Amino acid sequence: MDDLSNPKEPLVEGLRVIVHVAVRLLAVLMTIVILFGVADVIMVLYQELMTPPFMLLTISDILALFGAFMAVLIAIEILINIIIYLRDDVIHVKIVMATALMAISRKVIIMDFTRISAEYVLAVAAVVIAMSVGYWLVVIRDENNGEINFAAKRKQEKDLT
Repeated sequence: MDDLSNPKEPLVEGLRVIVHVAVRLLAVLMTIVILFGVADVIMVLYQELMTPPFMLLTISDILALFGAFMAVLIAIEILINIIIYLRDDVIHVKIVMATALMAISRKVIIMDFTRISAEYVLAVAAVVIAMSVGYWLVVIRDENNGEINFAAKRKQEKDLT
């Protein structure tokens, strides 16, 4: 019977090569997306500055620019995730969660509270809280070498003070 954890297995080795080629292609495509995103930010900024009132930005213009900037930053974070995956062949939960936290933060920053329902705001708040707690737990686990030990963490914090 084939052992899927055996790196010498020809099928598994072939599949790994295909995945690595696919991930490299994704990295190239994400770089192109980032370049187009930067061009879009420049274009949006130029258009907003050239429309009357000339060289002035309204609050909605600034929020649109923030959204465009944050989209590019999220794309950069995703590219970093891809590059780290290529290096280590492992998905780093902490980095993925940080990217997700950044994405939901972008949503909060550009949110127009005059156009959305209270239920939507509560749902986004629940996602922010869940992602924050999840990220915090991942950070604690990393600090404790894979084990979450709240009592040891508290004792360590008391010893430092």
